[in-house]
Amino acid sequence: MWKKLKALHTWNGWIITFLFVSGILLFLPAARGILAPVRVGLKQIHIGVGIASVIVLLLYLPYLRKHYKSRKQTGKRLNLITVIVFILIWTVSGLILTFERSVTAQMAESALFVHDLFTWIGLPIILYHSISRLSWVRKQQAPLIQTEEADGKLKIPLSRRGFIQMVAGTAFVVFIGPSFFKWLKQLMDDGGQSLKSVIANDRNQMTPPPTPLPASSPPKGGGYEGDFRIYTVTEIPEFTNENWSFTIDGLVDNPLTYKWEEFVKLKRKVQVSDFHCVTGWSVKKVTYEGIPLKKILEEAGVQRVAKYVKFYSGDGVYTDALTLDQAAMDDVMVAMLMDGELIPSDYGGPVRLIVPRMYAYKAVKWLVRIELIDSPHLGYWQVRGYDTDAWVRK
Repeated sequence: MWKKLKALHTWNGWIITFLFVSGILLFLPAARGILAPVRVGLKQIHIGVGIASVIVLLLYLPYLRKHYKSRKQTGKRLNLITVIVFILIWTVSGLILTFERSVTAQMAESALFVHDLFTWIGLPIILYHSISRLSWVRKQQAPLIQTEEADGKLKIPLSRRGFIQMVAGTAFVVFIGPSFFKWLKQLMDDGGQSLKSVIANDRNQMTPPPTPLPASSPPKGGGYEGDFRIYTVTEIPEFTNENWSFTIDGLVDNPLTYKWEEFVKLKRKVQVSDFHCVTGWSVKKVTYEGIPLKKILEEAGVQRVAKYVKFYSGDGVYTDALTLDQAAMDDVMVAMLMDGELIPSDYGGPVRLIVPRMYAYKAVKWLVRIELIDSPHLGYWQVRGYDTDAWVRK
């Protein structure tokens, strides 16, 4: 029995360690670009290993009564029950996020909150416990530090195992602590402060700024009541009047190129729509102001042979595409303002695409070019495993 229990401890330790590392890599915005070629595969493996962790934990159940009956083992039993509860909560919330399209937006957001919360609170405790239970760590008993006073009465040993546990605890404080408090601060900050902070750090220098239409103010939600997460697969580009232009070309009768001074004079409209990320979070009732995409395409004159609309990001890397029918939807917009403010660089400004009925990876940030083409185009995330049609809960 002891051998089986030790084997379960070892397996559980390695599984939790893998889930910790892969989960952090999937979470970190800075890692999205680096891991882009393998990110979808890593996510699937993370989900599979998470399910496997439940199977391993279920194998513990017979030992809860057989091995942990005595009072001396009560603490261990409670510890094991805590671990089981945490992993079951991670699994349930993770499965909801995996099948995000099949649930309501509120359920997905609640699952994301619970998954994050129990990760930040429980993972350091469980990972520390798991590392200490690994057979390799448990064998590290030889003392590294051993001091004695002259009379031989005082002895302070530090075993290799103790050293590893001390390093693990320090790592949690140094690396995980700041991330937790950053996440907590984002959770507690109201959206208005969050948006104002992003605007204050805007990398773009575009003049003159567009004057918001009356319908854009006061804003009805968005950045003032919600909280955007900033994801990017490249360094965030910076634009000025000198290096920014907007082009519509390809299979059109009238190719167009605008400089900023010309672009801000184009007729705009205001719409209020929700913003959905495929990872499970949403921002409700964002007030956007910009030019309906179909109006831009009408101005350029789409040729009959054109079938798709391809979008280029100013980062020089990211692209995506819509069919002509999708591009003609009334709420697809080339947006310049969000909640009455010029869209800042962190949120994809000065101009970005908005496709409310699709997940946000279709809404190309830092939009600088639209090309009409006659064959399908797989965008940045599609070639890496994402769906081409990104309908929200359809």
